[in-house]
Amino acid sequence: MFTQQVNSLIRSWIWRLLFLGAAGLSCSRQAQDSVTVVFWAMGNEGENVQKLIPGFEKENPGIRVRVQQIPWTAAHEKLLTAYAGNSLPDMCQLGNTWVPEFSMLNGLEDLDPWVEGSGVVKPEKYFTGIWETNVIDSSSFGIPWYVDTRVLYYRKDIFERAGYSRPPKTWKEWFDLAQKIKRTAGEDNYAVFLPTNEWAPFVAAGLQAGSSLLKDNNQYGDFSGPEFTESFKFLLTFYQDKLAPVGITHVTSIYQGIADGFFAMYITGPWNIGEFRRRLPDHLQDQWMTAPLPGPDENRPGVSLAGGSSLVLFRSSERKAEAWKFVEYLSRVDQQVAFYEITGNLPAVREAWNDTSLANNRYIRAFYDQMEHVVPTPKIPEWEQIAMKVQQYAEAASMNLLTAEDALEQLDRDVNNILEKRRWMIARGRQ
Repeated sequence: MFTQQVNSLIRSWIWRLLFLGAAGLSCSRQAQDSVTVVFWAMGNEGENVQKLIPGFEKENPGIRVRVQQIPWTAAHEKLLTAYAGNSLPDMCQLGNTWVPEFSMLNGLEDLDPWVEGSGVVKPEKYFTGIWETNVIDSSSFGIPWYVDTRVLYYRKDIFERAGYSRPPKTWKEWFDLAQKIKRTAGEDNYAVFLPTNEWAPFVAAGLQAGSSLLKDNNQYGDFSGPEFTESFKFLLTFYQDKLAPVGITHVTSIYQGIADGFFAMYITGPWNIGEFRRRLPDHLQDQWMTAPLPGPDENRPGVSLAGGSSLVLFRSSERKAEAWKFVEYLSRVDQQVAFYEITGNLPAVREAWNDTSLANNRYIRAFYDQMEHVVPTPKIPEWEQIAMKVQQYAEAASMNLLTAEDALEQLDRDVNNILEKRRWMIARGRQ
């Protein structure tokens, strides 16, 4: 009897060991069969996108996503080093102005065939100007992930005291409003803050006036052309008439400045919605608002810059199909809304803006309206160098160190030097 009990116990343990071994083998097989997609994401987005990955992996049990978070300050150099060393990830978050550079290096996958076969990613679901930032030589190399642009933040109560019940829609109204604010605000205060260490307002104004910024297939600067000159001189009048402070030394805090009425208007992006809510005092929380940028006249809308980040696949990846599934997942409306709720980054997909979390936010409406009128900056690798030159000469002209004409002529000369290699490549048919 005792022997039978021992034998039964032994058989029971053997079956358990066999079961556990089979289960372990099954798990091991699943691990071997799964594919890992490596995704490089930048800054805050790299940290927060990881919260969306469990849902993707649950829907796609054979795919794992490994995120590597990279600081924005190191991202460009790291990507170039990885390209040179043939060690790029499968996919990456890429700033819209970086897409042309990596496209020129032939490092990015042409996504048109993937978009054609997708039921999720379609150009018509996105803002036209934003989608266009990723189109180079008629091919799409990135899928917008989140969007960014600049609008006008302003003090409603100061506008009303100046006789304006709504924000300005044209340059003429904007300048008139600024003059009236200056008269009521006093000699030591201003109407608008146009910091000369930011190039975006000058470039946006040039695009509003119809300037292409560059000419002859982006081989030469066109800043001294009539369109950009018109916009440049217009913005300079704000400094000349003391409607905007020259330089940034007068402004120790943007939020304190607008709270104190030191200025009533500031052109900035969506990240400042949260900052205005946190930093402005309670009694001013109902006294600030956002509006689309004013345009040159009633027939020309106030366009702004098409910014944000996109998702790209690298040509060297052996896991493009799996990486594309993750791109589609992040492009779904529910995930676009979830990412907005986590980060505050504005969705790239239009339909996501219908969610109550965005639709009920009164400060967001101006960004949606502005997105209908955004324009990409020139899609060339040298653009960021050129933008810094715009900033440099805008500052010099605002301080009366150069006339508008001299500043723009010198700007074009510097830009032409920056574009010398581009002209050389085009001349030899090697672009």
